[in-house]
Amino acid sequence: MHKSPLRQLPFEVWALLLGMFTVALGYGVVAPVLPAYGIYFGVGFAAASAIVSAFAAMRLLFAPASGALVRRFGERRVYIWGLLIVAITTGGCAFVGEYWQLITLRALAGIGSTMFSVSAMGLLIKLSPVDARGRVASLNSGSFMVGGVAGPLLGAAFASLGLRAPFIFYFALLIVAAAIVGIALRKSQVIENDEHSPMHPILTLRQALGYSQYRAALGSAFAHGWGTIGVRSALIPLFAVAILDESAGVAGLLFATFAVANLLFLIPSGRWSDTYGRKPFILLGLMTSSAGLLLLTTTDKLWWAVGIVALGGIGSAFLVPGQQAVVADILGTKARGGQVLATYQMSTDFGAVLGPILAGLLIDAFGFDWGLVAGATVFLIAAVIWMFTPDTKLLRAETRPIVTHPEVG
Repeated sequence: MHKSPLRQLPFEVWALLLGMFTVALGYGVVAPVLPAYGIYFGVGFAAASAIVSAFAAMRLLFAPASGALVRRFGERRVYIWGLLIVAITTGGCAFVGEYWQLITLRALAGIGSTMFSVSAMGLLIKLSPVDARGRVASLNSGSFMVGGVAGPLLGAAFASLGLRAPFIFYFALLIVAAAIVGIALRKSQVIENDEHSPMHPILTLRQALGYSQYRAALGSAFAHGWGTIGVRSALIPLFAVAILDESAGVAGLLFATFAVANLLFLIPSGRWSDTYGRKPFILLGLMTSSAGLLLLTTTDKLWWAVGIVALGGIGSAFLVPGQQAVVADILGTKARGGQVLATYQMSTDFGAVLGPILAGLLIDAFGFDWGLVAGATVFLIAAVIWMFTPDTKLLRAETRPIVTHPEVG
């Protein structure tokens, strides 16, 4: 009897998924208290918000260096180092006495975060069965989503113990996760053989850019960062108050709706991507995500908005596993491509930073709907690029010679 590809996943993959869940859970615990913690030190709202921005900015700026570290030291070491940096800096936040110490530690945590995420992606690619890359990408996204949803709920309980308590909890959580994942990876024969191999094939960024699929994945990752991570996070709370004329608490309902719809379709999406190809579901995800933003401009009714936001969650569920699997198909399981993975991550982060800023400027100048239309347009542009890009079906092989000038796509 043929086993499901998920049942064949090595223990190391499940350990990495646990690590992703832990990071998302802990970040969800501390994120709600960060601005309030900044104000506790007597600074204004802009300076308090800068604590969040410092983390995101350092993730973006340090991504190229993280790729270089992966190339020099390997994914396993950089993963553990990144996790420990986030743990130590987060624990330190519980004992700071001044604002500048808090923002410095959060910036350093951003460095550890990008080290962790770039190396985690590389490890999952190496350890995932070739015919289950889409499903593993779905599980990875699902782990992050579940942790991100559960984190704020848990954080509310810890915040009642004081503003410093969530940081101590996150520190302990990360130390346990680092120990579990470190032991799992230390026993991995695949990683051991890779690190001690006399030849480390490197897929350079220039080589990866020779693949039209990688260029298209950068575009759709940027659109996802802009429209799903950035615009959705920034505008949904404003939409609930300014357009729906509801309380700020309704934004929580809309975020929860997005998360539930996303989780319901994540695993099927990864399975279909492995079975039928990446491109159809990436296109479906981009078009559905675009529609989810455009349709919000047509309603001021709460329950219609709930359904439309759910549509956006479904679009994200189709998009993210497919585009991550595309990067895995191009990189293969035997190559090391730190800069390739770092650039892919930077595309998402750059979109997440730029999207809310430009959307806010458009809203101030022309009205609320224009911020949503801009995000929808970015999704459509990425979809047009993918329409003229071949699927990566021919690249889905366990080993593949890395050529200087790939002639694929």
